[in-house]
Amino acid sequence: MAQVIYLRLKPKQVVKKGQQIYLKDIAWISTNNDDVKKKLSTLYLHTVSEEDQTYKVFDLFSVIERVHTLYPEYEIESVGASQAILVIYQPKPKIYPLYVVFIWALLFVGAAMAIMNFHFDVSMEEVQSTLHRMISSENENRSVLWLQVPYSIGLGLGMILFFNHFFKKRFNEEPSPLEVEMFNYDQDLHHYVSFNENELNKSNDD
Repeated sequence: MAQVIYLRLKPKQVVKKGQQIYLKDIAWISTNNDDVKKKLSTLYLHTVSEEDQTYKVFDLFSVIERVHTLYPEYEIESVGASQAILVIYQPKPKIYPLYVVFIWALLFVGAAMAIMNFHFDVSMEEVQSTLHRMISSENENRSVLWLQVPYSIGLGLGMILFFNHFFKKRFNEEPSPLEVEMFNYDQDLHHYVSFNENELNKSNDD
């Protein structure tokens, strides 16, 4: 029976500059020989340096070559992703309260302008005035605000339910559309980095 080493690369890990990277940091290892597994776990691969900048990619082909040099008698089976991405930790800049207030005000005004322009385009004021006249009696003299205020409150509540969040509270386990878009963006970024930061691809370009 052939001896087999199974490798599954971890798709994404966050590391710090100066950190030494071993095979156990980027891959799950499985084999029927515990000594081999222990030695592979401590197989040195790389030390994170300033030259790595933001990302460092390990290709499965390069990892298999390293493992084969140590254990040529073993068969190596790969499972899952073909690249492991290391994200180099970058210290977060200090956030100043004035900066937060400025960004919040900018987003608030931008969102308000977008909503108002949409309502203007669809003639929402005229529609609400028509509804007001249809529902109210002819002799009743009251402002259309009785219809506009609940509509505005309902619009805000609808946005909260749509995004499935109220501050940090989640209403259910269903992901919000924003979370789905962020996940898709992260996947696209993962594919881009896997190709453009892969040293094997860079060597082919040269």
